[in-house]
Amino acid sequence: MIPELDPVIHAQARLRVTIALAALAPDDRITFPRLQKLLGMTPGNLSTHLRKLEDASYVEIDKTFTRRSPVTHVALTPSGRAAFETYTATLRSLLGP
Repeated sequence: MIPELDPVIHAQARLRVTIALAALAPDDRITFPRLQKLLGMTPGNLSTHLRKLEDASYVEIDKTFTRRSPVTHVALTPSGRAAFETYTATLRSLLGP
């Protein structure tokens, strides 16, 4: 039986987001504008994909204020990190030795 890849992560844009967030330390986070610039995505497109990842509990989005300006931070959750590790292990097994 061929293992199935996680469809939430497998979409190209969400895979790119997950890879970028997985590169951070487990307790680290990134601001929305910085992630947007890093990935070269529009705000709307990034928001849509983050919402899908958030609905799956793979990312955590924290909205705060810094000197009266809103700041949005994004982080990979422990379950998101585990799902990404499972995804990459499954991909490796599909590709063979």
